[in-house]
Amino acid sequence: MSDNQLAVEVVRGEMQPWSDYNGKRGAVGGPVLRTLLNDVLPAGARTLILGPHAADLVSVVVGKSSAATMLVRSVSDAAALSEQFPDLQVIAGALDGLTGTAYDAVVAVDGLDRVLGYDSPDLTWPQRLDALATLCTPSTVLVLGLENEFSLTNLLDSRLPANRHGDDDWSPLHEDPARPVSAVQLAAELARVGLPLQSVYSSFNGTLVAVDVAAAARPGTLPTRLAVEALESSDVPLLAPIAEGAETAARAGLLASTSTGWLAVTAAAKHAIYTDRLTADRAEDRWSIAAVAAEADDGTASAVPSERSTEVRYDSSVVPPTVSAGSSVETVLLRLAAAEDVPAFRELAGRLGEWALAQTGQVVLRWDDVTIDGDSFAFGVSGWVAEAGRSEVLAAAWVRFHERLIGGHRRHPWPPWMVGDDLVSTWLAMSGGSADDVARGKELARALSAALGRVESAAPDVRTALADAERAKHELFELQGHVFGLERTIGFRDKALKTRETRLREMRLQVQKTNAERTRFRNSRAFAAATLIRKAALIRNPRKFAYKVKRRLKKKLGNRF
Repeated sequence: MSDNQLAVEVVRGEMQPWSDYNGKRGAVGGPVLRTLLNDVLPAGARTLILGPHAADLVSVVVGKSSAATMLVRSVSDAAALSEQFPDLQVIAGALDGLTGTAYDAVVAVDGLDRVLGYDSPDLTWPQRLDALATLCTPSTVLVLGLENEFSLTNLLDSRLPANRHGDDDWSPLHEDPARPVSAVQLAAELARVGLPLQSVYSSFNGTLVAVDVAAAARPGTLPTRLAVEALESSDVPLLAPIAEGAETAARAGLLASTSTGWLAVTAAAKHAIYTDRLTADRAEDRWSIAAVAAEADDGTASAVPSERSTEVRYDSSVVPPTVSAGSSVETVLLRLAAAEDVPAFRELAGRLGEWALAQTGQVVLRWDDVTIDGDSFAFGVSGWVAEAGRSEVLAAAWVRFHERLIGGHRRHPWPPWMVGDDLVSTWLAMSGGSADDVARGKELARALSAALGRVESAAPDVRTALADAERAKHELFELQGHVFGLERTIGFRDKALKTRETRLREMRLQVQKTNAERTRFRNSRAFAAATLIRKAALIRNPRKFAYKVKRRLKKKLGNRF
């Protein structure tokens, strides 16, 4: 055992053998939280990390703090962390066993679910917050996470309630009636313990959006688009498409209430939106965008995030510094399709084609990211580029729109049999593109889906699966009717063939009988006499014939005559 492992401090409530890093949930981390902590944590502070946090977050805290302490309940996890971070003081134990020290900053992004052991009292969420408050001062910067049990991912989760949570929290804290279930209740709890809230974010599967921004977001706007994109990358098995629920919540002004969780900060944050590639702030009718450097595998900063696809790549330099706060083109196209307003759809598609074909560069077009900017259009925050012509990326945009319209079982005015390449070619013709680029557009659309973390083999949600099953049932019924018709036709033809075969057999027997009678007749005396008479009737000169017969007989018989 190393010196660091021997130096791990143990307080009441430690657990062994146990690991919060190898369990069902794992440790919280990621580039979004890393960027946020860099913005809100004070430099040179005495900081406490509460609960399991990934190494990237721990390294940020250690780098910004004069003294960093981390509390984990697992002795084995504490030993591993002490070995990995020599400058980090690691304590193994429960929150209720840690007393006597006040910190300038506390990082509890994982929340208060995994801070007690099996020897700890059964504390409610407010009681755990009270224990945490004893480690803080009124000026302490607290970053506290809270899971939302009313989130869309939880409401649409197809798993049984008993299978959604593991034994990471020894008491079912998600069933705690005293637990805050909204951003307002979370702010009230923090104010109760003397930690007034300054910033609170709605977390959408890692993407952070300020609560007031999320509450004001409407379908198709940048906050909603980023939230939906993050929610669609969730690996939770769903009952229905989560994008539809998020857009409906945004239309009602409830997007912030249906996030996967909240992140409370008792300090002013710099940005309104944090994603893994950018930060965004509202500036009147536009959004100011700043790219975020990705963390490379060796811990150094990289200007370009790692690529998931070789066909398309991410280039942060093509993301504009400001983007329109208007609605996305896809939102308008879906509304026109649902209203069956084909003339307006065609007019918008024509304008889109003129704008897209006039652009320079190789940005892969996405109608869910291209926004309406006055009388024209503007690129959004998607920085995916590919080696392709403008007509090909236009085809890719319509292929992607086809997947989201038809694949989402949305209402549209086109015939149900007019799907696939035929429908994409029609849209391309509306926008001035060529149907010859559909194949290349499909390749680009598949590559973009792979780059965004979506694969074609991913299991569909239950509602989509039921719709597909119902459609398959209808197709099966139609095919059964078609098979019945074919079987009936084949039956009629089989009977006709049997009748023909019987008739041929009868005719063959008649021919055999006729041949037998003919043979018997030819061998009869009557036939021989008739033949002789027929031949005798051909004799024109009987005397001459008799003379010749006599000569031949004489020649044959010799002197016997």
